[in-house]
Amino acid sequence: MGGLCLIGCALAPSAGHTQGPAERARAEAPGCLAHRGIVILVDFPDVRPKVERRYAQRRFFVELDEYVREMSYGRACIRGDITAGWHTLPHPVSHYRISPRNLEVDRSRVLSLIRDALDAADNEIDLSKYSFVALFLSASREEYGMIGLCGYPGMLGWAFKESLKTRSGQTVQGGVAIFSYQAHLGTLFHDVAHILGGVREGKRVMPCLYDHDLQARPGPLREVFLGAIVNMGFWDPMSCHYNKWHDPPPGMCAWTRMRMNWIDASKIRVIQPGETKEVTLGPLGDRSPEVLVVKIPLSATTYYLVENRQPVGFDRYLPGSGVLISYADDSVAECRRGEAPVRLVNADPNVPRLEGAAFDIGKRSVFVDREHRLKIQLREKVGGSYRVLVGPESE
Repeated sequence: MGGLCLIGCALAPSAGHTQGPAERARAEAPGCLAHRGIVILVDFPDVRPKVERRYAQRRFFVELDEYVREMSYGRACIRGDITAGWHTLPHPVSHYRISPRNLEVDRSRVLSLIRDALDAADNEIDLSKYSFVALFLSASREEYGMIGLCGYPGMLGWAFKESLKTRSGQTVQGGVAIFSYQAHLGTLFHDVAHILGGVREGKRVMPCLYDHDLQARPGPLREVFLGAIVNMGFWDPMSCHYNKWHDPPPGMCAWTRMRMNWIDASKIRVIQPGETKEVTLGPLGDRSPEVLVVKIPLSATTYYLVENRQPVGFDRYLPGSGVLISYADDSVAECRRGEAPVRLVNADPNVPRLEGAAFDIGKRSVFVDREHRLKIQLREKVGGSYRVLVGPESE
């Protein structure tokens, strides 16, 4: 079934699997781990598609690919295929509709949508070729209930016991994400990243960094969500998805890049408590500096991370620039009940939503943790880099 393109198709490539020279060069670039996805175009008996196939194709295999390549410093890329047309499910969209609040989602409806979509496309796709599945819905957020979500590992839990199979017995590899056609690029990355990270020891490697309990509060959706980004604010798409709707998503923070193994270990400088060391910390968005992250272990599971965020690449869409200090606790799996696996130290609590969280020369340039007798001091900014001194707090 065809449809009118209402969003962004002036930038989209022609339909089909053919690619231009620039796109072929990007797809064939050596050295990246290719995550192959299959995008299933999902239609409903009562909803006509509002975008063309080529819009979805560009969204995943050009824009999402470009974002992943930059965030991974060229270590990873997104490749794959998209179904030749829209697959109409057996029920109207209301049959699959879910709550926009994570904790209220009816999992049986998520499972029903996934199974019906897999069955509808069963004869066209070979799931053994792909590491993730994305369902791209013709329905809007208002019609479906949510603009994007990860079905597994996500809404169906981290240890879903049932195999996700098609009618013919094909088994899903990796996981399944679900998107309204309106989904922002940051939303696409956020939910695909849940799949790419996978599950380790019963925990998602890449959890949501917004607070699920706060996201479940009543009120206007966007306002409620903004009240939930209490851990990382607009400094990472796993927290905010995007800062401004018409901009691309901001870059990832050091914690999420490290979780994905996208930062070379040689660029992470570990400073043990009690040591005094000065480090020149380059911008996180630039792969060339010698040091991109400072890690300060506090215990077997807790540590500080220090990173430098400058308007480089997708970090142009951050709320500010400077040095971020975050406190991480690997024993925490999800952002629930006031806990989080990582959260920012807020340099300026007077600025709402952590938009003033960055430390900088001439503003707040010193952080002290008296409990751990730790001091982090910005000594000088040279170009886009900072000289950072880490050592014990003076008595």
